[in-house]
Amino acid sequence: MNYWLVKSEPESYSWDDLQSKGEDIWDGIRNYQARNYLKEMKLGEKVLFYHSGKPKEIVGIAKVSEESFPDPNDKDDKGWVAVKLNPLKALSKPITLEQIKNEDELSTMLLIKQSRLSVMPVEKSQFDHIVKLST
Repeated sequence: MNYWLVKSEPESYSWDDLQSKGEDIWDGIRNYQARNYLKEMKLGEKVLFYHSGKPKEIVGIAKVSEESFPDPNDKDDKGWVAVKLNPLKALSKPITLEQIKNEDELSTMLLIKQSRLSVMPVEKSQFDHIVKLST
């Protein structure tokens, strides 16, 4: 099983939006590397939901409820894909980017190294550490 992180500006689409819908399409990704990561996501894999606005923080855990399919907003048929996500739970304490940068166990996260990427893998140990910090 793989673990993931997705990023969204909370003003455009927030954790609360996903929770209120119960399941939603994660679409509109227009970066080739992020698209390739979407293609790798498998049913049931866990996903950290990160607000990339202010404050920058991980706020919830979702799961992949449908594997990649053509993005319905890809009007030019360029091969963009989407997945469906279900919210699992909000973190009781959001984990800020500052906290992540200060944790040795999280120092190799792509979130730090490739901060503009909107979909990225997370190592199991990193995922577990974030969950632990949030309790």
